[in-house]
Amino acid sequence: MPAKPSRSRMKESDLFLPISNYLESQGYEVKAEVEHCDVVGMRGDEPPLIVELKTTLNLELVLQAADRLQLTDSVYIAFPSKAPLWRRHWRRVRTLCRRLGVGIITIEIPSLKVEVRLDPAPYQPRPRQVRSYRLLAEFEHRVGNTNVGGVTRQPLMTAYRQDALRCVVSLAEGPLSVAEIRTHSDVARASSILQKDYYGWFERVSRGYYQLSPKGVEATQLYEDVVSDLKSGANVD
Repeated sequence: MPAKPSRSRMKESDLFLPISNYLESQGYEVKAEVEHCDVVGMRGDEPPLIVELKTTLNLELVLQAADRLQLTDSVYIAFPSKAPLWRRHWRRVRTLCRRLGVGIITIEIPSLKVEVRLDPAPYQPRPRQVRSYRLLAEFEHRVGNTNVGGVTRQPLMTAYRQDALRCVVSLAEGPLSVAEIRTHSDVARASSILQKDYYGWFERVSRGYYQLSPKGVEATQLYEDVVSDLKSGANVD
């Protein structure tokens, strides 16, 4: 009886037997390496079933599965259940495969237990009206384009942060009442921004009156270009 593979010396061929045994238990006739497909199963008059194997989950495996969809709608990817990408991002991987119409099979090492995590099926997107509304609202409310694509140390400029900076500009000369800040900044939600103070930019002087905190003063330097444009009334771009 062949020894069970360990993770350190596992080969794709080691994954064939547990997949083959599982499919045969489901009534499939199974053959390996048919027209470059790792595993092909046939059952009665059903369309062929294809499984692509890899010792880890990676983009190449997903691309292979996408190519096999030209041959049949029943395509699975199979890999060890402890594959790093699967362990860290299994929800996102499953969502991606569901969108592609690709199934997922994991193999536990060293027990070789096979588990079907997702069956292939036509993707039927569910409406995400709330998230779509938030995206459009943020886009419409934000002025200019101060963010830079990719990873950056500069905090992202959001519509909310811009409104908070408008309040900062209003307080540059000293304490004001909430009503005065709302008028000077033209920010309808100024009261909420000041009370919640997510960024730590404001200090309450007395009931209904605020001034800049030390962090608020630092913000005028951190966002110097934005603050300058806000003071001059120009668009933030």
